[in-house]
Amino acid sequence: MELKVLRLIITVLLCQPNLLWAEWNTKDFQKREHSLIKPYQGSGFGVPNWDFQGSTMVTSNYIRLTPDQRSKQGALWNKIPCRVRNWEVQINFKVTGSTKDLFGDGFAFWYTKERMENGPVFGSKDFFSGLAIIGDTYSNHNAHNNHQHPYLSAMVNNGSVSYDHERDGKGTMLGGCEVKFRNMQHETWMAIRYENDKLTISHDLHNKRAWAPCFSMEGVKLPTGYYFGMSATTGDLSDAHDVISIRTYELDTVPGVSKEERPDIMPEAEQFVSKQQEKTDTEDS
Repeated sequence: MELKVLRLIITVLLCQPNLLWAEWNTKDFQKREHSLIKPYQGSGFGVPNWDFQGSTMVTSNYIRLTPDQRSKQGALWNKIPCRVRNWEVQINFKVTGSTKDLFGDGFAFWYTKERMENGPVFGSKDFFSGLAIIGDTYSNHNAHNNHQHPYLSAMVNNGSVSYDHERDGKGTMLGGCEVKFRNMQHETWMAIRYENDKLTISHDLHNKRAWAPCFSMEGVKLPTGYYFGMSATTGDLSDAHDVISIRTYELDTVPGVSKEERPDIMPEAEQFVSKQQEKTDTEDS
């Protein structure tokens, strides 16, 4: 009897192979052309699919965007534009410094039209077009924040707005959370998920191999064909900003949603546009 039951179970599983893989495996959808994983070196001195600039230094264990020295800028940029509608980027990073209370300035993840352009926004250009996820480690005196630093936040720009350093981006911030990621003795991660016009930011700062939510927002419109990048900067204060890996995944598109590219739309966050319109209407009245 038991043998018959066992044979029946095996037959059902063989006829329904999907039951063996009921849990979705993101590795099946990894976009290697947009990922950066050890060993970094390709043939020669370059790293396949990635460009570097500024103070960036490639080692066998990490890619250091800035050393723990003042007035440094560094960046790495993917050479290939991302043409999928839905994606997730998981970043293994490390921020370390010799001081306990005074440090700066921070780093940024980018999905933008422009690439390889130095500038004042955490090592990249201002008035960018696309998405920035900013890990700001220094609180400016004019910001009057209700939160502590380091702080993780998002900004969507169509190229017409300047990032306000004096206020820590307060007027253009979509959302954020406090993230105490400095000088950890274990791996630290963050994830940027863009799916069906919804942006979700998560992190794993406690080596639990599980994502903790930072914030999410609906109504974020991003074109296809932009570039992924990472940058960092130091000023009068400093930290070492290291990237250990970048893993990029293509996500399934739900039925009824187009998979076609949309390179010509304007980057936009509907909630931010609504707030800006309310502000304008109040000022005009």
